[in-house]
Amino acid sequence: MIQSVNPATGDTIEQYEAMSDGEIRTLVRDASEAQKRWGRTDFEHRAGVMREAARLLRGRSGELAELMAREMGKPLAQGVSEAEKCAWVCEYYADKAGEFLADEPLEADGGRSYLAFRPMGTVLAIMPWNFPFWQLFRFAAPALMAGNGALLKHAENVTRCALRIESLLHQAGVPGDLFRTVVAEVNQVQDIIENPGIAAVTLTGSTRAGKAVASQAGATLKKTVLELGGSDPYLVLEDADLEMAAETCVTSRMINSGQSCIAAKRFIAVSSVFDAFSELVVEKMNAQKTGDPFDEETDVGPMAREDLRVNLHRQVRVSREEGARCLLGGHLPEGRGWFYPPTVLTDVEPGMPAWEEELFGPVASLIRAGSEEEAVEIANDTSYGLGAAVFSRDTARAEEIAANRLEAGCCFVNSFVASDPRQPFGGVKESGYGRELSREGIREFVNRKTVFVSQQ
Repeated sequence: MIQSVNPATGDTIEQYEAMSDGEIRTLVRDASEAQKRWGRTDFEHRAGVMREAARLLRGRSGELAELMAREMGKPLAQGVSEAEKCAWVCEYYADKAGEFLADEPLEADGGRSYLAFRPMGTVLAIMPWNFPFWQLFRFAAPALMAGNGALLKHAENVTRCALRIESLLHQAGVPGDLFRTVVAEVNQVQDIIENPGIAAVTLTGSTRAGKAVASQAGATLKKTVLELGGSDPYLVLEDADLEMAAETCVTSRMINSGQSCIAAKRFIAVSSVFDAFSELVVEKMNAQKTGDPFDEETDVGPMAREDLRVNLHRQVRVSREEGARCLLGGHLPEGRGWFYPPTVLTDVEPGMPAWEEELFGPVASLIRAGSEEEAVEIANDTSYGLGAAVFSRDTARAEEIAANRLEAGCCFVNSFVASDPRQPFGGVKESGYGRELSREGIREFVNRKTVFVSQQ
């Protein structure tokens, strides 16, 4: 039985029966047939549907924010922003898809040649709970505009969000069979991936889940795009604006109550400013208000699931047992709901969970570096490579570090890492491969077809 549970109270909202294997096979078959028809429509028609989806998302942003708050604990204001960002990505691809997928001339002898971008088919999207609307729309908008179909296997704890997305897209004009939510157990996913009606798979989630899906898809030679975990380093150099750096680091760390792959997680400051920077971080983390996600004053809502809180507290506890000091928080609060307080750890060293693992919640790790070179070395001392940031008043110096020396897919200077429809997004190492958003994102799930016409 699949359950939707309110993380602020622990109360069950709704229960769902998983679809049978036969029902899922029918969904895949119908989606494949619908995709063939959709793939023959033009960009103008698809763009009209995407613009209508954007209109619905904006008009219902408050309602959708309440749904996210109730089902996964996102503070209301952040839920409204998420819905509006989804509208933006729909409009962006409605405007840009035709340009991004226009035929490109190629050099050729004895004829005319060009590169054509054609739909790949039906794509299975395996999506996480932390940004239940944005994670899906940043895939669906380009995929549908490219002429593909999509099946959504969402995280089980946001099934209500998944079904709401399906309803909204259908109301916008997406054909009923072209986009469907698959209400399924995890153990049913491999059969879906192996179904001949599925052309490709995209997953946003943990590195462990990414490896499993990549293996299953690879066995049937299906394209995958993976956006996985991160342990993003934020480097604070000796000439940084410490007030701005601390504010930016804490803002990034606490987005979505700390439950974001691209949140700042390791704050690496050089020794000359470490103590002053640490004081500012503690002050700003302490100012974050934890509470009911429906309260407009709340900055930090509950963690989305009980097991997530249990694991986060284990990481904090073990790190402390191994020598880290807790400057703020670090305890399990009493009462209902899966809340965890804003927490700051210092004296974090290699081998500790706070150094080696992704901390998916409102916990910041403060790490001291002796120099710029050591800060870069520490930043790259991770199996992850999603995002990173550098803070310095010398922007040319910081840019050189970001562009050439940090091992990450998204590197920002004097700002926190964020996804933007106009910019490619994705990671390296165990943070995954492939890119979402921008021109690169819409070209991930197309057949790059070489066409040659002989001159006779």
